[in-house]
Amino acid sequence: MFQLLIAFVSRIYAFFQRTMPTNMIIRATHTRRGLKWGVPAMLLAVVYVVIGAALAQWVAGGAPGWINLLVLVCLWNALKFLVNGPVTLARLLRVRAIERRTQAGRLALQ
Repeated sequence: MFQLLIAFVSRIYAFFQRTMPTNMIIRATHTRRGLKWGVPAMLLAVVYVVIGAALAQWVAGGAPGWINLLVLVCLWNALKFLVNGPVTLARLLRVRAIERRTQAGRLALQ
């Protein structure tokens, strides 16, 4: 039973990783070509915070309580983008340092 539950959860996780827009953007920023877009993608966090705040105000004004779930999703996505920016920046700096060392090594061999 436990193995069935783990298999079910892992398939749902894989489905969300492949199909949800924020996960697709974050995955794209972790490619070599996309590393430079990690920090600008942090600006999407601002958009998600604003949307979350607007939804929270709407709930406070009398909207249905289930909209609080959308507020949580917006704040979770904002957190993902805020963390993704520095991570991709660090990876970009590391990759560029490796590329510089490789280029210097090639020039030394010539």
